[in-house]
Amino acid sequence: MLFSSFFPSLGHYSCRRPSRITCFHLKEDVVPVVKDILIRALESMIHRSVLTPEEADFSAVRSVLVIRQHDMLGDFLLATPVFRALRNRFPGARIGVLVRDYFADTVAGNPFVDEILVLQKGSRRWNPRQMMTLLQQLHKRWDLTVVLNTVSHSLSSDLLAELSGGRLLLGSAHRVLPGASRNFFYNLLAPYSTTTVHQTERNLDIVRYIGAQTGDLTECMYVQDAERRDALETLRQCGMREEMLRIALHVGAGKVANRWPVARFAQLAQLLHDRLGAQIILFWGPNETNLAEEFCRLITFVPVKVNPADLRHLAACFTQCSLLVCNDTGVMHVCAAVGVPLVAVFGPTPPDQWKPIGDSFVAVLGAGGSVHGVEADSVFARVATLLLQSRLNGNSPAMVSSSNQRRSQV
Repeated sequence: MLFSSFFPSLGHYSCRRPSRITCFHLKEDVVPVVKDILIRALESMIHRSVLTPEEADFSAVRSVLVIRQHDMLGDFLLATPVFRALRNRFPGARIGVLVRDYFADTVAGNPFVDEILVLQKGSRRWNPRQMMTLLQQLHKRWDLTVVLNTVSHSLSSDLLAELSGGRLLLGSAHRVLPGASRNFFYNLLAPYSTTTVHQTERNLDIVRYIGAQTGDLTECMYVQDAERRDALETLRQCGMREEMLRIALHVGAGKVANRWPVARFAQLAQLLHDRLGAQIILFWGPNETNLAEEFCRLITFVPVKVNPADLRHLAACFTQCSLLVCNDTGVMHVCAAVGVPLVAVFGPTPPDQWKPIGDSFVAVLGAGGSVHGVEADSVFARVATLLLQSRLNGNSPAMVSSSNQRRSQV
């Protein structure tokens, strides 16, 4: 939100003495009212007529800006096939993507993206040069601006779209801003399907409205050869042996409800070690050292332990593994985006909407929508099936990831 990005101090405020009349929380009570008034005023000022795709002139589109600043990593990576579709629709156009600062690295090296616009989170992270750079990039006057307002819809995204100067502004007709009669910033309103569809399809539906198509629905993140070499060296120093079957386990998740119990991860690791002779490569996230320590106490062998790193190095490390087992979290999407097979444990989130698309990415759903309903034996069976599938496809288990990485760069 623009308010939270530039004015983080608008938190909870209350008077010293409780009073039904004067006591209030600024963020909860006042900001929504002010925002509602602002939205109504903006709608009255912006009289943008809605066009159909047939009425819009796309022949003059030489630049396209995609705005996707939602805070969840998985949501962003699920939207990356949109870049592919837009490149197919506008092969000669300059395509830019506006993202939060902590996701910018996931777009680096993407062949379908020419320019990355970075939005810092919170006023304390801005400096004058960053603000000037963003304003200059926005003021290049993009011909077409696309707002991917699928999971959420923020006023700040629409204001940034307005600042882009786009002659054509495209977004979903869904998730109308509070107080507005429609999503009035856009002159191209993509219809919203009320049927349950995958989130990648939901994002693509917006650009399909203007004829942008792709047959490849996989998430994409491009890791360079030098990054893979650095990752290989990191893993070697941690004790990885390249001749072995290398199975990665990431035991963390930001949402506790999505976190498969560490004891189940340990049971699975023991099965993979004892029955398949696999070398277990252990990953965890920042502030999750306790999970890694608990895991190590519960197994009878020494795993390869890899300390938390930035997203690109983590992705590069995954490319050196045969397969990943993880929770339903952003890490799952990072792994899928570099083409490495995975088995993910799902609980409260429906995998038919959120699992990465592709036969190499398998979800195990817990009974009753709980990760506690998933047993280690069932995950082991899915891992064994994926490894067998790789052998039948002519890949040795240790080379599965490199084969997928080469295919992702074609």
